[in-house]
Amino acid sequence: MNKSVDNINRERFNILMMGALDNELSFSEKQEFEKLINEYAEFRTDWQEYKQLKEVTQSMKLKSPPDEVWDNYWMNVYNRIERGIAWIVFSIGAVILITYGLFKTVESIIADSQIETIIKIGIIALLGGLVLLVVSVFREKLRIRISDPYKEIKR
Repeated sequence: MNKSVDNINRERFNILMMGALDNELSFSEKQEFEKLINEYAEFRTDWQEYKQLKEVTQSMKLKSPPDEVWDNYWMNVYNRIERGIAWIVFSIGAVILITYGLFKTVESIIADSQIETIIKIGIIALLGGLVLLVVSVFREKLRIRISDPYKEIKR
């Protein structure tokens, strides 16, 4: 009664087996599932292994960590959230002030009729590039500082 398994039967068996493990099969699906188990030894073996796996996983209990671990965890979470919010507020404030300052600088450069257009464009590009560079370096340094795995090690 050993038959070879084709892909269609394998896929259908897997779907039915997952339903059987969760007791979600209809009467006709149960009959189809049992027929596949009886016809194919490979399916019977898979079914037994999955049933045992389900029994083992259902009997497992997670070990509850001590209260100190939870206290430390929540302390770190709150610290990280507070610092994250503080950095966001600080960054927004810095961006607003820098943008305003640059806007006023650009405004005064554009309003000055004695400066040639190419010089005005050059100054504006220089200021814009400087701002982008400062923000990029600041962000990179901050990211490295936060994610550095060796920050606790003293040299």
